[in-house]
Amino acid sequence: MVIDVHPAAHEAVSAFLFDLGCKGVVIGEEGKASLKAYLPVTERVEELRSRLEVFLDRVKEFFPEVKEGAVHLSTIQDEDWSLNWRRHFLVERITENLTVVPVWEPVPLLSGGIVIGMDPGPAFGTGSHPTTRMCLQGIERFHTPGEWSLLDVGTGSGILAIYATKLGAAGVVAIDTDPEALRWAEQNIALNQCSGSIELSSKPVNLLRGGFCMLVANLTRDALLQLLPEFRRLLADHGTLILSGLLREQVREVKNPIEHLGFKDLQVVTQAEWACITAQKTGRMEY
Repeated sequence: MVIDVHPAAHEAVSAFLFDLGCKGVVIGEEGKASLKAYLPVTERVEELRSRLEVFLDRVKEFFPEVKEGAVHLSTIQDEDWSLNWRRHFLVERITENLTVVPVWEPVPLLSGGIVIGMDPGPAFGTGSHPTTRMCLQGIERFHTPGEWSLLDVGTGSGILAIYATKLGAAGVVAIDTDPEALRWAEQNIALNQCSGSIELSSKPVNLLRGGFCMLVANLTRDALLQLLPEFRRLLADHGTLILSGLLREQVREVKNPIEHLGFKDLQVVTQAEWACITAQKTGRMEY
């Protein structure tokens, strides 16, 4: 099926689809603001459509950007979609220094720099989505020479924590509330020989100790707004904050609270309809 819906609601709709038994979701294929999902054939097709349409109506209450959504169902040849979705994830050259390679693809001969092998499973984070790409680029740009540490909030596939480790970070902590995401992150961390360098945890941020040189969070706008005070606490003075998962039109809503919390040197980069904010923590807050 294909669901046309505003990108702000993609994560919520994807979670609902997996609860319905979805075997795989492809987001934003060919630059479109839609999701393509694969579900087992059922005789209760109209009931499925109705549940989705009701859910899309409810989504509007939480995401004002969502004006309308449309569901398109079609029957396709029976294949092993748990493997077929892989064709949507290709070798990605993120920066001159970083290439992300799906584990089922050969490593390019002239890739150069750092190569990260990924098998994301259902977890978010292959390097192909603009928000992941911008976070990876931010980590590369703002990491400091010598010893530094990073907290990855909502690690998903683990790709951000892995790249930080490859860039020399020590004391990398990656957290996620989804046990399935943590399972895939653990596999990817082992695949990239980083098991002894990254601490995986399901702890909520309020139970973590601070002092990180860099904090990266690729989450929804609402989650970022809720966690901003904790992010400030967890960052060391002059530490770097990298936030994504935001749409361009949501930047102002997040940027203003960041400034009130005493961050400076705010920078915003965009790719397609998505945005990434970076900022540096200062020793004081505005009142």
